[in-house]
Amino acid sequence: MPKIEEAQPKYLQIAHYIRDQILRGDLKPGDEVPSERQLAADWGVSRPTAARSLEALSRQGLVEKRQGSGTYVRSLEVNRRARELYGRARQTGKIYAPGEYAVITSAGWLEAPDHVAEALGLVKDRRAVHRRRVTNNQGGPIALSTSWFAPDVGRRAPKLTESARIQEGTLVYVEKVTGRQGSYAEDRMCARTATSEEAAAPRLGSGSAVLVVHHVVYDLQDRPLEFAEAIYPPHRWAFEQGYPIA
Repeated sequence: MPKIEEAQPKYLQIAHYIRDQILRGDLKPGDEVPSERQLAADWGVSRPTAARSLEALSRQGLVEKRQGSGTYVRSLEVNRRARELYGRARQTGKIYAPGEYAVITSAGWLEAPDHVAEALGLVKDRRAVHRRRVTNNQGGPIALSTSWFAPDVGRRAPKLTESARIQEGTLVYVEKVTGRQGSYAEDRMCARTATSEEAAAPRLGSGSAVLVVHHVVYDLQDRPLEFAEAIYPPHRWAFEQGYPIA
């Protein structure tokens, strides 16, 4: 019979907590992360356990140890995926890290493409609300994404059709106005060449490779609440949660 998996080792739980802070942008490149002594005190673990957590972060390429100084966040170009954005929005009320911002390039009602209609369960009424944005940092555009919502959500969330930014993020806003709570999400990823429209937005150039993420958020009743398609340029990392292998 299948068995319930054991909880993750303590050192991985600590490492994942710090990793999430880094990916959300709460800890920025050059920031010092807590020392072994501080982690041991904060988490109630032994010094060797705290040391293993820092070693795990170092292996992931997220931090570097400076002799006689401490452990610091490395300078990395990281794609902030939905998981990190949601976590930041719920904790701080702002979806983007300092130095990052989005420009809404298109918003309103459109006929949903087949893959969007399938993801949202649209059958008769294929009109849906879309919200397309280009995410930027100090170096320029870093991602292109489009969120789609079913007609019932669009009618109850009028800000989705406006070009003004929604500071807390679209999902948090939709949850507030509809009363539907996001419960879990599923991501599907692939790599392909950018379309002409995509290449123009993040300044990729024709024929550039991109990482494509199809992201579906489900509510507490397992109904699709949001479908999003995100396009990321190459040479930027997208991190996943680590896991034990039995």
